[in-house]
Amino acid sequence: MMEQGKTKRQEVKMLNRKLMEISGVLNVESFDSEEFLLETECGYLAITGQNLHIKNLNLEQGLVAIEGYMHTMAYLDSANQKASKGFLSKLFK
Repeated sequence: MMEQGKTKRQEVKMLNRKLMEISGVLNVESFDSEEFLLETECGYLAITGQNLHIKNLNLEQGLVAIEGYMHTMAYLDSANQKASKGFLSKLFK
């Protein structure tokens, strides 16, 4: 996923729960109008909301901009292994 010795860096900017800009994105695993699952340098990031869509995507630079109404944003890592398994299993049914 990441080269050893490279520093993890990620920025998340949100404006009025309607626009989110995220850097450090490695891959967009899945998305629809209610849920996004992004692989980032800091782990998997799940975003939920309403009327979500990609405004801008540049994986070469690791940038994603999402528009819509944001409800939640959560990192899914080993500390939240049960939550991530449940979330991922819902996505890939």
